[in-house]
Amino acid sequence: MAITKIQRRAKIKKRVRKNIFGTPEVPRLSIYRSNKEFYAQVIEDVNGKTLAAASSVKLKKDGLSNIEVAKVVGAELAKVAIAAKIETVVFDRNGFLYHGRIQAFADSAREAGLKF
Repeated sequence: MAITKIQRRAKIKKRVRKNIFGTPEVPRLSIYRSNKEFYAQVIEDVNGKTLAAASSVKLKKDGLSNIEVAKVVGAELAKVAIAAKIETVVFDRNGFLYHGRIQAFADSAREAGLKF
């Protein structure tokens, strides 16, 4: 029986999440990418609250590639998180490979001042 792409990602996500947990001092930075949009949020898992969020839904994406959009979302999330007094997070790549849009997002968030 062949494993589907969705099942593979769920398996990776489960393996990664067993070691990553967002505390009030160091929340979890979770990302999600679809074919059209890119979402990111900083989550404090103890109380189950989202502390900061950014997405590509409200961005003007005219002429931007997917990687450039991910960079803009990364910089925006870092700005919102730092305004909320969050400087250090743990990165939850949510089962996605650290490559392409995910890597561009992470590099952009680090350049904007977020530590992970």
